[in-house]
Amino acid sequence: MYQEIQHLSAPEQAELVTRKLIEMKSYTGSQGEVHKVEQIYEWIRTFPYFKENPDQVWIQNIKDDPFQRKNVWAMLPGKSAKTVLFHSHIDTVGTEDFGSIQHMAHHPDKLEEFFKDFPGDYRVRQEANSGEWLFGRGSLDMQSGAAVHLVNLLQFSGEERDGNMLFLFNPDEESEHAGMLAALHELARMKQEKKLDFVAAINNDFIAPMYDGDRTKYIYTGAAGKVLPCFYIYGREAHVGDVLTSIDPTRIGAELNRRINQNIDLAEDLDGEYVLPPACLHFKDDKKDYNVQTAISAHLYFNYFVFEQTAQDVMEKLRKIAIEAVYEISRESTRKYSDFRKKHGFPPSDWNFQMDVSTFSELESSLRAQGIDVEGPLNEIIKKYKGKDKREAAFALAEKLQQLDPEKTPRVLMFFAPPFLPHNYLSDKNEHGTDIMQKLEKHLKDTGEAEGEEFVTKRFFPYLADGSFLSLHESEEAIEMLKRNIPRMQDLYPVPIHLIRELNIPSINIGVYGRDGHKWTERVYKPYTFGVLPGLIKRFAEDLVR
Repeated sequence: MYQEIQHLSAPEQAELVTRKLIEMKSYTGSQGEVHKVEQIYEWIRTFPYFKENPDQVWIQNIKDDPFQRKNVWAMLPGKSAKTVLFHSHIDTVGTEDFGSIQHMAHHPDKLEEFFKDFPGDYRVRQEANSGEWLFGRGSLDMQSGAAVHLVNLLQFSGEERDGNMLFLFNPDEESEHAGMLAALHELARMKQEKKLDFVAAINNDFIAPMYDGDRTKYIYTGAAGKVLPCFYIYGREAHVGDVLTSIDPTRIGAELNRRINQNIDLAEDLDGEYVLPPACLHFKDDKKDYNVQTAISAHLYFNYFVFEQTAQDVMEKLRKIAIEAVYEISRESTRKYSDFRKKHGFPPSDWNFQMDVSTFSELESSLRAQGIDVEGPLNEIIKKYKGKDKREAAFALAEKLQQLDPEKTPRVLMFFAPPFLPHNYLSDKNEHGTDIMQKLEKHLKDTGEAEGEEFVTKRFFPYLADGSFLSLHESEEAIEMLKRNIPRMQDLYPVPIHLIRELNIPSINIGVYGRDGHKWTERVYKPYTFGVLPGLIKRFAEDLVR
């Protein structure tokens, strides 16, 4: 790689490396992630510094990973213990959204030619004809980000440094963050063995315009967190000929979805921050074949961003909604059955339409108190679902717990499933917090004046990013509640909370810029991303370790 880029300018280097990364498929959960990490490792080894110091670039195997994925690290030692971590993910989503032109998804030039005559979106057509945009899967999210870090790694490697520059290229950001979770152990090892003082982490995950005509470059000094609240709804089945006696879990699920999905009143009200409401990601009943029996159970879960709230806050809000929902449906079901009975002259009945609303930990504790063996059956589920989808495993654990209830009480069982991402933000309580903010604002001001750019800093990167795992603001009480209500969290999704608290690395996102991440029209804006961003990140990092 070095031979190909050594005589190019930094912007040309960044574009060429981005193109090469786009051409290599690295869909989340595929061997492509492994191959790309290995390729990046070989590229780094061609840089003159690493030819002379091969021990400063290494691969970390991710323990127990079903795809044998890896992280690649590169270290440039400096004069002090101060250390900046640069990180970017190398995985991408798939290319099914490209449809009939899926064969072009990894070929930027072919896509540019295609979009030059694209009738569907004038902006895409206009930008394809400008020559200033690079198309392709991962061009924005975030092969260009990895390329910018690689170019800065090369630049830094030819200079003396006041502090350490540590680079991480990792897989699995788009799904369950296996790369960053493994990286926490390596960071903790280096902190202890090398006595590193982690000043900050710089991610360059993508940023985009917030509205038509928006040219602002948004810089984020923290990361939104995420929980995945789940509802296992166990009802009472009935033949369709007796449907009014049922407690239909699909009705309850539909009501929960109506009250929660896209409910902007559930989004945190944070001045100046981009906060999205919950979104339903999954809703289905348990029926596998056609028959004329109503469903016995239903499952649904929601993507729920958290900024200042905790998982405990989310559980309390959604529990209140669930109690209100089942009460309303119970009352409505009682009325409907009564009206139907009277219409046909049937005598009064004692059908009960009430439902319990419990958390996973509450039901588990109740069953234990009755002397029921919970541990054995749940351990069997963990064995059965090893290596399978973690959401399915969590619902299987919830279902098994409900089956252990000797009274078979109709119930809405609430819990969380993986992934869980902590929220964090830059705070003056952090050892380096005030200094980071002052230096960041200085460099944004200087770069803005020199390049004609407008920058705005915000507290939270509003989507999902690996930087969430680098520090933690949840209380111990909130974390303990989460541990109790992610079924078998230690087996299913063992987030090393103690390491995150110990590392406590401020996470700054200074992102590549473009449009339509995760869409087939995905593209990165070259003048800013390759021409302005690398220098901004480099100067800021240099200042951080002074």
